Amino acid sequence: MYGVLVVVVALGGLMYLAYRGVTLLILAPGLAMFAVVASLERPLLASYTQIFMVATGDFIVQYFPVFLLGAIFGKLMEDSGSAEVLANATIRWLGSDRAMLAVVLSCAAMTYGGVSLFVVAFAVFPIAAAVFRRADIPKRLIPGTIALGAFTFTMTALPGTPAIQNAIPMPYFGTSPFAAPGLGIVTALIMFALGQLWLQRRARTISEGYGDHPDSAPPDGASRTDRALRERAAGEGFDIAEIPAEARPAELPPLLVVALPLVAVIAINLAFTALVIPAMDTDYLAAPEYGATTIDSVRGIWSIIAALVISILLMIAINWSRLSRLTASLDAGANASLLPIFNTASLVGFGAVIASLSAFTLIRDSVIGIGGDNPLISLAISVNLLAGMTGSASGGMSIALTTLGHVYLEMAQAAGISPELMHRVTAVATGGLDALPHNGAVITLLAICGLTHREAYLDIAVVAVGVPIIALIVLITLGTLLGSF
Repeated sequence: MYGVLVVVVALGGLMYLAYRGVTLLILAPGLAMFAVVASLERPLLASYTQIFMVATGDFIVQYFPVFLLGAIFGKLMEDSGSAEVLANATIRWLGSDRAMLAVVLSCAAMTYGGVSLFVVAFAVFPIAAAVFRRADIPKRLIPGTIALGAFTFTMTALPGTPAIQNAIPMPYFGTSPFAAPGLGIVTALIMFALGQLWLQRRARTISEGYGDHPDSAPPDGASRTDRALRERAAGEGFDIAEIPAEARPAELPPLLVVALPLVAVIAINLAFTALVIPAMDTDYLAAPEYGATTIDSVRGIWSIIAALVISILLMIAINWSRLSRLTASLDAGANASLLPIFNTASLVGFGAVIASLSAFTLIRDSVIGIGGDNPLISLAISVNLLAGMTGSASGGMSIALTTLGHVYLEMAQAAGISPELMHRVTAVATGGLDALPHNGAVITLLAICGLTHREAYLDIAVVAVGVPIIALIVLITLGTLLGSF
């Protein structure tokens, strides 16, 4: 039990200190080495160089192209004005009376097209704020609205999404980004519908005077309706600065030009997955110089790389006159990819060190046993718990699959469960407890909106934690009854 306590303290310390703002580049190796020293089982320096750094490096080798190309694609979307055009068009089509739906769909279109959720938050917030004010919707609902569109169904459930959460399971299960497409779409619809119902209910409740303002109670004799009207008239603290003129291209692109690269990402991804790569002769991959691997292990990564590269070239070509500082945009996108991948890779290294300790065997056996004969339940719980502890969807998934991926695959095969269903459950399971208050994306989103956890986290928690967990339960139930489709 002492060893288990050491692991719990290390994981708890990682979660708490990450919430306090300490960088994972220091936290992950530091707490991993603390666990090694406290457990009295492994040599310190060997654990660092031969376990932590090797696992960290392996993750970077495998996934760096996805992080790099995704960040560049997102930066070009931002600098060409495409992100602004897409958000404006969606809101214009739906009208300000459907402001929340417009913001959700704008975020969803961008993230499903490969744009980083951080870029989406920066691009959509000024527009969302203006539309919310026109529609008399309180500002504190903006973070939850953006979170529903960017942090949930497009990140984990929709088949073909280029999000890293959809890429990480592929080499472990030999799957593609389009694994279990039918179940993925059903799960995405559940997240979207329940999230929208919650946000609409919240907006209606506040407008009817039953809202609960976070900073003050109604004065004596004042009704809740009076308070709500005062809040709405005051705009709940809207303070929206104009976007600097130098940050915009001289001429925004037409909507067709904006849509082409986004459509290309999905179409090319699908084409390479289903047509191009299967038609290639890839027997050479069995040679030692290519890692003695198989096409199933690299097909998904190859498809995403090809889709992003071609779409980036297409975006540059059709926005050439708008990207006046192309080199600067490429540099900024490339630089923006470094911290996310090193943070995630450090968490993978941390997980590898923890997995090397004898106490982890006890924890692993306990987690595997939670679902009984159904590995889907055990997989979902372990991924969700680790994502919550680390505050990172990709980090929690990477730790779970690095340490237990082969075990779950063997269990699935023994139970007759398809790898495609395992892939989709793994991806969806990352999108629950990962959005706890210490999550980096949550903290960044609140900072962009100028709000605190106390003011706006409730809605984020419902749409990005509670709703995805409900959808995950439905996914596992349907998958168990119907199989993968």
